Amino acid sequence: MKNIKVVELFAGVGGFRLGLEGWEGKSSTSNYSEKFQTPYQVIWSNQWEPSTKIQHASMVYESRWDSKNHSNENIEEVVKDCTVIPDCDMLVGGFPCQDYSVATTLKNSKGLLGKKGVLWWSIHKILSDKENKPKYVFLENVDRLLNSPSKQRGRDFAIILQSLNELGYVVEWRVINAADYGFPQRRKRTFILAYHQSTAIYDKIKAGAPLQWILSKGTIADVFPVTEAAKAVVSEFKLEADIVAISEAFNLTGKKTPFENTGIMIDGVVTSVKTLPDYDADFTLLKDVVIDAKSVPAEYFIDEEDLPKWNYLKGAKREIRKNASGFEYNYSEGGMIFPDPLEKASRTIITGEGGKSASRFKHVIATPKGLRRLTPMELERLNMFPDNHTYIDKMTDTKRAFFMGNALVVGVIEQIGQSLLNNI
Repeated sequence: MKNIKVVELFAGVGGFRLGLEGWEGKSSTSNYSEKFQTPYQVIWSNQWEPSTKIQHASMVYESRWDSKNHSNENIEEVVKDCTVIPDCDMLVGGFPCQDYSVATTLKNSKGLLGKKGVLWWSIHKILSDKENKPKYVFLENVDRLLNSPSKQRGRDFAIILQSLNELGYVVEWRVINAADYGFPQRRKRTFILAYHQSTAIYDKIKAGAPLQWILSKGTIADVFPVTEAAKAVVSEFKLEADIVAISEAFNLTGKKTPFENTGIMIDGVVTSVKTLPDYDADFTLLKDVVIDAKSVPAEYFIDEEDLPKWNYLKGAKREIRKNASGFEYNYSEGGMIFPDPLEKASRTIITGEGGKSASRFKHVIATPKGLRRLTPMELERLNMFPDNHTYIDKMTDTKRAFFMGNALVVGVIEQIGQSLLNNI
């Protein structure tokens, strides 16, 4: 098969690229030990972090791949002239979860202007402006995307679906918890695949039954099998309006999103159903990624005098607190398992995982030498990155942990990417 040219947006430290291309000819699902032949080729990438002067993630990305075709500029500025972005077969990216509402229409122009700083509109502009549109769009977002905002449940996802519909795509999606399919971390994310009307897959989907595609025949279902949840009700409706009207009027009751965790959109008609994972193969556990305690620096072990702070933060609470203005209120929260169980997949890594200070959310494991936090390399393994992928000169361990809190589980991308190849 000829190369499938890929443009990667919001690249971070390269999770999508690792899943599609592998690393040094090896696959993530083999812990980078087995050969991996793939036609995917990232020909252009962009990574820009607006909240920091030093572009740490881009530094890692450029150190691992050729920086010649990598852009470290604000994507909102880049897309003002989309000719600088090469034509591609597939556009991919883990775009931020934001408020996607439409601010205003642009007179005498195709496309729409969303609120400033909302990066979905950068994707939209590329797809709108490109005469040779990408045949496939592969995106990742948090699971709450299907449920936001709180006053118009599902509106943001409806805007995305209708945007893609107007641009000539059919779209399938699935919320996947990586640990449900044997991967080492409980990380739940929404994965979106769109197929342009110029592709054979588009025709195949339109000729078949929507439910059959998303439950058994489709790209995602092939590698992440599901069963319908008990008493599942199929939700089917048409996105009647353009995206301006959807932004203003979609689901104003705000009670429940009409989008279930598995679904498809064809010509504006949405079909979705609640599904459960159907997996009975091997599982990777937290203990499988842990390195020998002898190799762990002393700073990762919890000092005895700090243990009460950890116990308090991890424990259950029912207490009276005061806010900044002096108002007293009852505060309660449940306890967490402490230390983290080694015989299960890990909890979700968050961006605040790094640093020595006590925290409710940081991972702590028991070792023969005492309780300790996870090292950056162990966090990389939980996201199925190569060992020390984020290790470059002068990069702090705290920043390396932050990268993994923002990253995705590479194996999920790899499997969906390989299933898409089979369909192509």
